Amino acid sequence: MPKKRPALLLALFLCLPLACAKARDYRYSDAHLHYVDFFQETDGMQKLLKAMDAGGIDHVMISGIPVAKKWHENEPKRPRYYAGDDAPVYWYSATDVLVAAALEELDEEQRKRFHPFLSGFNPNDKNADAHIRRMLELHPGLWQGLGEVFTRHDDVTALTEGDTPRANNEALTRVYHLAAEFDLPVLLHSNITSKRERNPLYLAELEEPLRNHPHTRFIWAHAGTSMELHRHQEKLEFLYDTVSRLLGDYSNLYIDLSWTMLRPYLLDEQGNPDPKWVALVEQYPDRFVIGSDVLGRFDSLASGMQAFEPFLDALPESVAQGVARDNFLALLPRKRQRQLR
Repeated sequence: MPKKRPALLLALFLCLPLACAKARDYRYSDAHLHYVDFFQETDGMQKLLKAMDAGGIDHVMISGIPVAKKWHENEPKRPRYYAGDDAPVYWYSATDVLVAAALEELDEEQRKRFHPFLSGFNPNDKNADAHIRRMLELHPGLWQGLGEVFTRHDDVTALTEGDTPRANNEALTRVYHLAAEFDLPVLLHSNITSKRERNPLYLAELEEPLRNHPHTRFIWAHAGTSMELHRHQEKLEFLYDTVSRLLGDYSNLYIDLSWTMLRPYLLDEQGNPDPKWVALVEQYPDRFVIGSDVLGRFDSLASGMQAFEPFLDALPESVAQGVARDNFLALLPRKRQRQLR
């Protein structure tokens, strides 16, 4: 028995460096967070701050929701989600007022952690750029980006009152020009396909603005995937090849890996990182960001960000730290980046 103890100690000693090498302390930037839900309700700023501190989240992209769900006169019970019944959603500009008011509660140091994106405009209205310009003038220096801009977005698209938005329409063309003028990134939700088509059916709607607005930085929300798409197609088999090509063709494209990207793309059913996606992130190390995509409720914020750790651990440490935190900050307006140094 005494002879076995030194061997056991030696084995433990040899394992220690490996264990230490795997232990990484990530700090995060949440590149996709909604301060309110589809009813424009929220847990509030103090709960958000506590959740950020608990999750090691240094910075947050904070936005409203550009539509509000209607509680229809004929519905006896208030829906809990936008898809809760057939009542429509409608464009809601006051969502940005709620975000701005919440940030005014904070002291200067706390406010530095938040990077508000303006979203409360109708992407079908060619007056949208004028509205955005007025909002920028009302709150000088506050807004750091635009979005999440809803275009094709599952059943939200069908339920939205008015025309169906498209990422390549005339109204958004004017918005993209304004974004370049003010050095604002654009977080754009544009589904890559329909529920049943097993090809990138709607890709041209994204590719046209990427090509025509090379000076505008586009963050593609969830790389065009969604929960509703996955209910009909468990996995979009063409997604990897499509994203890989787009990153090579358009240097102004960035990929938001939140929500439906973690599974089944970055991680498989067993929670193991997909080697193809690991290699793609290594190939384009500054073009990916992560986020929680929470909607006004912050109990799951920390766990949502930490769920990316198995994938981050598969990357070289410098790349992982960029994806976890720094890539998002590098997308902000240059003036804002100087303030953070």
